[in-house]
Amino acid sequence: MGIIKLTNIRTFSFHGCLVEESKIGSDYSVNLTIKTNLEPSAQTDELTDTVDYVDLNRIVVEEMAIRAKLLEHVAKRIMDRVLKELQMVTKIEVEVTKLNPPIGGDVEGVTIVMKKKR
Repeated sequence: MGIIKLTNIRTFSFHGCLVEESKIGSDYSVNLTIKTNLEPSAQTDELTDTVDYVDLNRIVVEEMAIRAKLLEHVAKRIMDRVLKELQMVTKIEVEVTKLNPPIGGDVEGVTIVMKKKR
C-alpha cells in the first residue's frame, strides 16, 4: 500500500451560508490524501498502474466550482466522486479550508476534515 497527497490545492469559490459569500467569493485550500496500492506502478513505472494525481486535482477543482452552503457538503462530494471514478483508491481524506472566513475575528482559516474508505 501507499499514500498519495495533494497539498494546498488553491481555488476561488463561492461557498457559504451568507448571501454575500455567494456573490463575492473567497479563497480556499484543499488537501487530499488517498491510500492505494503503489507496488504495481513502482514495479512497472507506468501511469496506468497508479492513481493519476491529475485526475485527483481535476475532481477537486470541479467540485469546488459548484456552490455549497457548507464545506462538509463539498468535501463529501469530492470523496464520493474520487471513490466512484478512481477504483484503485481504497481510502480518502479531504481537508477543505476557507481562508479568512467572515466570522468577526482575526482567523486565518476554518478547516473541516472528512475521511471515507471503500
